[in-house]
Amino acid sequence: MGNGAPAGRSGRVVVTGIGVISGIGIGRAAFLDGLLAGRGSAAPVTAFDVTGFDYGKVCEVPAFAFDEERPHYGRATQMIAAAALMAVEDAGMAPARLRASRGLVAVGTTEGEARDVDEMTTTEVNKGLADIDPVLARRARLGRMPVSVADDLGLDDVELVTLPDVCAAGNYAIGYGLDALRAGEVSYALVGGADSPCRKSFAAFYRLGALARDECRPFDADRTGVVLGEGAAMLLLEPLEAAEARGAVIHAEVLDYHFNCDAGHPTRPSGERVAECLRGALDNAGVTPAEVDLLIAHGTATKANDPMEAAAFTEVFGEVPVPPVSAIKSMIGHTMGGAAAHSSIAAILGLEHGFLPPTINHTTTDPECPVDCVPNQARRAEPKIALVNSLGFGGLNAAVVLKRYERSAS
Repeated sequence: MGNGAPAGRSGRVVVTGIGVISGIGIGRAAFLDGLLAGRGSAAPVTAFDVTGFDYGKVCEVPAFAFDEERPHYGRATQMIAAAALMAVEDAGMAPARLRASRGLVAVGTTEGEARDVDEMTTTEVNKGLADIDPVLARRARLGRMPVSVADDLGLDDVELVTLPDVCAAGNYAIGYGLDALRAGEVSYALVGGADSPCRKSFAAFYRLGALARDECRPFDADRTGVVLGEGAAMLLLEPLEAAEARGAVIHAEVLDYHFNCDAGHPTRPSGERVAECLRGALDNAGVTPAEVDLLIAHGTATKANDPMEAAAFTEVFGEVPVPPVSAIKSMIGHTMGGAAAHSSIAAILGLEHGFLPPTINHTTTDPECPVDCVPNQARRAEPKIALVNSLGFGGLNAAVVLKRYERSAS
């Protein structure tokens, strides 16, 4: 739990920098435009061969060019480094200021450089171990992801953490950063996640029956599953007093979080434990269900997830109406290790700019998922509190509570 020790005088932690790479836009402004427009990005996959599968769409980011001059970092690692740099620039933070302070870089991921692992496996099967490219072997380690951020920014007084908490990893990273700041261990935290799906992950989701044939339709009666996506999302967190002292633009406040684990089925979350996690996040944040204005769902559009998640929401909110529920995987796909951080950034932009992100590709709400999913079009609103839900295979549940920042009159 993150509540407790001071970050600054108040113990409050805020988001001052956002870096995002997604199928609907690169950078905070482009991502915001994509959310407001309800833009989708699913298209036939180009990154790997899907011969033998009946269908194959992924939300790729063709505008992100792999830098061939930096072969020691793979595609997902280059994405996280680029997103971190964007977050620092967005925060108006001089890299020299970061270098002068003790910091944290926490990166969540499901598979890291999965495409490299695919390529090495193919080489081993077809030619043998001796022919595996040593460059791929060196850069495939998950620990390289935060190292790339420190490398690019020239950080040496920094804790580097990789959190392999699969599809909830982005929220785990946010919670880790919140704790480190509140404990006074660091002066800033760069937190988020990234993934770039490969043929192996595509085949795994396909065999599970979890992939959509065409589009991702969360909470829709005709949903068939999720579309995988690639991308990265990073946030720069600071103590409130530090951000205000340097005149930073504050995008939102991180109130608190909660994690738990089902320790049950490997791929099917427990609705009871998901509800406990959401309730725990609200309790830690000191927020009542009636105060929540926006709920970002995990929203995978699978037959199993959506009714379970909708029922958990109903249980948590009890006698008060479940607030509008947005499922942004309908637009950017399931970015796995980056998904929760992408969702948190979508919530932050909704809080900051006064709108509810839409759930696109929606036609008819499934009676088993009775939520207002903000169908197809972003909705103007004035949300003050957002609750971001994320789930991961293995029973990992992580929820984050965010608040619109309002500068005090004093």
